[in-house]
Amino acid sequence: MCNSIKFNRDYEVALLQEELQICVQYDWVQHFNQRDYEGNWECISLRSVDGRNQTIVGFGGEGSYQDTPLLDQVPYVRAVIDGIPGAKESIRMMALYPGAEIKPHKDPGCSYTDGVYRIHIPICTNPYVEFYLEGERVVMEEGSCWYLDFSKTHQIINRSEQIRVHLVIDGIRDALTDAWFSENGYVEPAKPGYDEVTKRAMIAQLEMMEGEGARQLILQLRKELKDA
Repeated sequence: MCNSIKFNRDYEVALLQEELQICVQYDWVQHFNQRDYEGNWECISLRSVDGRNQTIVGFGGEGSYQDTPLLDQVPYVRAVIDGIPGAKESIRMMALYPGAEIKPHKDPGCSYTDGVYRIHIPICTNPYVEFYLEGERVVMEEGSCWYLDFSKTHQIINRSEQIRVHLVIDGIRDALTDAWFSENGYVEPAKPGYDEVTKRAMIAQLEMMEGEGARQLILQLRKELKDA
């Protein structure tokens, strides 16, 4: 099982930071999930559900994801995004200010096993920015590229005096992303099985049901019990 992957690619930090200066000339908005953080956590979109810079919802937003006007002004960032496989949904720059903390929480449905991925590319960071995933610290350097399983418990604390800014890309899993993830060490977690007692209880329930589907599942469960 992979809670995080550092991909085998690095980006030009100077170019990322240069184009960040274009972005900071526009209005950023506070992250909407205010129960999960303290301090200042601001975002701006390069791709959103309505094509607006200030619409910052991530996965599952209502609308048709489209590039915002800001993306046309950052050609290097666009090239970075285009180089990542998979159809893209939300793409944001996210800024965590000094002293701010994103509290321990989970984002259900935000895992590669759910058919989606969230990529982080640090643009500005600091050794005193602490990111924890399932209690383990993950250090992400400027210009690196990471997948992180945000359905797991995670927490970020900016103990530095610098604003931490990440490019965050939400995308949809497909065959190309499967190949990319696999090349970088991703291992699909095994699906949970059922113990013998549970299987026998399932068979008892299924025997009270009609239909070919129930019959086939009974046969499968009986086969598993016999093989065990």
